[in-house]
Amino acid sequence: MGILNVTPDSFSDGGRFLAIDDAIARGHRMREEGADIIDIGGESTRPGAVAVPVDEEIARVVPVVAALHGLGLPLSVDTRTPQVMRAALAAGADMINDVQGFRAPGAVDAVRDSRAALCVMHMLGDPSTMQHSPVYRDVVSEVVAWLYRRRQDLVDDGVDADRIVLDPGIGFGKTQPDNLRLLHDLPRLVAGGAPVLIGVSRKSVIGHLTGRSVDARLAGSLAAMLCAVERGAHIVRVHDVAQTRDALRVRDGIEAAGAD
Repeated sequence: MGILNVTPDSFSDGGRFLAIDDAIARGHRMREEGADIIDIGGESTRPGAVAVPVDEEIARVVPVVAALHGLGLPLSVDTRTPQVMRAALAAGADMINDVQGFRAPGAVDAVRDSRAALCVMHMLGDPSTMQHSPVYRDVVSEVVAWLYRRRQDLVDDGVDADRIVLDPGIGFGKTQPDNLRLLHDLPRLVAGGAPVLIGVSRKSVIGHLTGRSVDARLAGSLAAMLCAVERGAHIVRVHDVAQTRDALRVRDGIEAAGAD
């Protein structure tokens, strides 16, 4: 899953693809680099981020979805706002990726009758407060239980289970040890049977381990991505599509050699 942020303030690439022509060009480039899905976001959810007015988020996202609809790849929209969900689906989005797990009033109604995939992410608090001293007794048990409980809530509300993907929310209301535990113990989330998405690309968990700035975290991001895939992740959400694809090709080639 290639990340396409059409925002002025995302933590890594804010402002680079805010202009629609730049966003469209970036979408085509990610397809050429080997993306399987493109995830379009019009609101930054970095720590400390403030909410974007609904009309502004729609104006950022919907023209890009409409322009890339014929690209031949599934398009995901990263939003927690029901009005944006509806507008994105009407423009041709194939997936809604919600950092709040479809808990906003009206969110489930906005997606229930579509055929879109839904990504349910775990987040403690909201982007403006999530990193204010998050505390868990057992982060892995609590996150896994919450995600599968939320999945069941959506099923009870009329959403087919096979539409739902789960994301433990690396960096969203977690400390550095929390993030590492969730990545290390990812098989516990995978074991529940739902597809799992991991987004760790360029995040602070990489910076803490390497001491690198956001724009120098490629090697660390690739290492974390491969660890997640080895532990069962089905989708990896990344900024660096070509390099991720290369790393996966090498990994898959080594795995295939062992099957001969």
